[in-house]
Amino acid sequence: MLGEKLWEAARSARDARRQRLSRLSAAIHANPEEGWAEVKAARWLGECLAQEGFRVTAPAGGVETAFRAEWSRGKGGPTIAYLAEYDALPELGHACGHNLIGAAAAGAGAALRQVMLDGGLEGEVLVLGTPAEEVGGGKLKLLEAGMFDGLDAVLMMHPATSTRVGGTSLALTPIRFAFQGKAAHAAASPHEGINALDAVIQTFNNANALRQHVTEDVRLHGIITRGGVAPNIVPDAAEAYFYVRASSIGVVSSTLARLENCARAAALATGASLTIHIEDSYLEILPNAPLEGCLLQSLSQAGVAVEPTPDIGMRGSTDFGNVSHACPSAAFTMAIAPREVAVHSPEFAAASASLAGEAAMHEAVLVLAAAGLILIGDPALVAAAHAAGKEHRAGPALE
Repeated sequence: MLGEKLWEAARSARDARRQRLSRLSAAIHANPEEGWAEVKAARWLGECLAQEGFRVTAPAGGVETAFRAEWSRGKGGPTIAYLAEYDALPELGHACGHNLIGAAAAGAGAALRQVMLDGGLEGEVLVLGTPAEEVGGGKLKLLEAGMFDGLDAVLMMHPATSTRVGGTSLALTPIRFAFQGKAAHAAASPHEGINALDAVIQTFNNANALRQHVTEDVRLHGIITRGGVAPNIVPDAAEAYFYVRASSIGVVSSTLARLENCARAAALATGASLTIHIEDSYLEILPNAPLEGCLLQSLSQAGVAVEPTPDIGMRGSTDFGNVSHACPSAAFTMAIAPREVAVHSPEFAAASASLAGEAAMHEAVLVLAAAGLILIGDPALVAAAHAAGKEHRAGPALE
């Protein structure tokens, strides 16, 4: 639990920035930008942090809409990083509440810096702008660029319909199948053609049969991205795009191999040739009990009711999982809408701009800043977070 003096200092620092953060969140919500194109959001967040005394590098990590905001005091203390997401969904806008995530991360970084500066505390504060979480995996590129090297704790908040700490996610690997056949007149000379669309359809049939023989955590879902140009032409090219998800990247990999065989069998049956392209994977989130306990302390001190985290974990996937494999990481969700409201829906987009969403964002600023202060004052907790990360990274999930 954070001492009363530091807690009140964090609350005061948060309260001083309420209006600015509310305006920032509202502006991002009103100007939704999809992944890799979050020009306004990245600039506004970077400008906010520069005004707060952070040294802002933008672009960062070789990604045009990423940024790195850093501030440090002294030569000791841990490095605490807050992750800002700010990409929107196609057509739905901020139906995942990333406007709230971005503003909360900026506010937490600014509040933590203020308390450290006033209290003479040592350490480093980072706010990392991580674009394209929804589609593209921006954090993967930033990991490759070394932006997460040497971090002691990575923390973030995500809006939801319940308030919970930690929890797992599903690992995910996207895969594309491109079949090449031979065009022919579908009525006059179909026997001269090789139907690439038939190969795609057979791949789906094979995948549907596979579903009966995989573990319950596995999710296979796909779409046809190319299927021909006219009914009277035998399709000479067709493509399918699948997501393979499971509780660990190991299970994903074994399932992926079986799905590839489904496509190869379809190519063999139809006579089409096959090209397979496997995209970057989202890893499952690794738990970090010390950091999750730190967040629970902060939420409790803020008077926020927390629901138990279900064993089944989140059935979605996120590139935050890759971060958790690289350095100690933890996240929590904040309820901004009733449970019956679906995430990635117009109703959730509205909640992300509601008074409830705004209130949750401000609570998250205080919780994140307080968690950072707890870690700065407890080197043993930081060491325990590192040890927990190493233990899980060496576990069976990565075998």
